[in-house]
Amino acid sequence: MTYKTLIGINPRGVITFVSDLWAGSISDKQLTKKCGILDLLEEGDAIMADKGFLIKDLTTPRGIEVIIPPFKTKYKRLTKREVEETRRIANLRIHIERAIERVKNFRILQGNVPITLAGQTSKIWKLCSKLSNCQPPLVTDR
Repeated sequence: MTYKTLIGINPRGVITFVSDLWAGSISDKQLTKKCGILDLLEEGDAIMADKGFLIKDLTTPRGIEVIIPPFKTKYKRLTKREVEETRRIANLRIHIERAIERVKNFRILQGNVPITLAGQTSKIWKLCSKLSNCQPPLVTDR
């Protein structure tokens, strides 16, 4: 069985939200609804997500912006503005990937987890997330 989680990271690279681990078969939309993050966001907030993370119908009524890279299809080329927007988003997403990598580097949940620990995996994941925040900042002021 694989797990899926939703992580919130602030602009400085600090993990500010960690959902429980869910079965890997849960959809992104269901995970977003069930994990409680929408209740913590306020009108005017913005969240960054992958292209396939289609949750605008959950966020727009709450006044929350979803920032995703523009879609390229085989019928439509990206405009110069869309290419620049994709590049800008990709540069910011690097920090997200680095924060997630820090949590994974604890390697506690790597490989097979004994069934006896299945009930504790969310707690372990959250603890590793919190401990990763004790490391030097990912994003520094320049």
